[in-house]
Amino acid sequence: MATPTHSAAGKSRAQIRWEHASIPSPSGPLPARVYRPAATAPQGWLVWAHGGSWRAGSAQDWHGATADLARSSGFAVVGVDYRLVPEVRHPAMVEDVLAALAWVREQAGQSAPVAVGGDSAGATLAACAALACRDRGLPLAAQLLAYPPLDPGCTAASYHRFPDMFPTASYLRAAWQDYRDPGRPTAADGTPLHSTPFEAADLRGVARAVLATGDLDPVSDDVHRYARLLHAAGVEVTLREFGQTGHGVFLQPCPATGGGPDTASLRGWLGVALRLLTSPAGPAA
Repeated sequence: MATPTHSAAGKSRAQIRWEHASIPSPSGPLPARVYRPAATAPQGWLVWAHGGSWRAGSAQDWHGATADLARSSGFAVVGVDYRLVPEVRHPAMVEDVLAALAWVREQAGQSAPVAVGGDSAGATLAACAALACRDRGLPLAAQLLAYPPLDPGCTAASYHRFPDMFPTASYLRAAWQDYRDPGRPTAADGTPLHSTPFEAADLRGVARAVLATGDLDPVSDDVHRYARLLHAAGVEVTLREFGQTGHGVFLQPCPATGGGPDTASLRGWLGVALRLLTSPAGPAA
């Protein structure tokens, strides 16, 4: 169910329309915002999970960033308000992303590609949802991941290379403890619901991945490790590390481009990479 559409604010997002939506799920309706190109049919559909350390954030807080992602990708982008800590713990958030993907498949029909993505903690959820889709035999065009934290122990060198950069290792370890429930939960149909893709014994067959991180981001080594694991499993991977870039840059405004594609910013590059990856012409360079 959706409400009447609105124009996204700002000249750079003038060609995007958006609307509120209510997504059915086993836990009850999930609020969401749907952004799509105003002048053309969407090239595909993307479920986007916002960041916030699994504790904070909302589709409203990510409004401008998600609208820009729809503009640069040509996709309809669904920003979903998944449940947060402390009201729930994992796997509730992954289940919410999966419910959004099920709803999007109904909206998209048979031919349009469906992808999942997120930034920071939301990217962790998106990667876990991609694994569940693989295990259920559900097609997924791509997983679009902006700097996901993936190691609950925060042991990689990048966490200590710049110890004062956000998010610090101690901050993230506490967030992981709040987010994760002990054990390895499964869905009612027996599908494993991982809290991080590093838990998965086998990554073969998971959706191809577009990964972005910054060279000053404490989680950057996690992202590079995931890219190596995916590549070793035979999964197509596109990875870009942005120079002089820290965590949270997805929320920063994209620079003016004079109407051309924006690949200088992390957010703009992600959208363009998704569009090229799923276009008939072939994958992103």
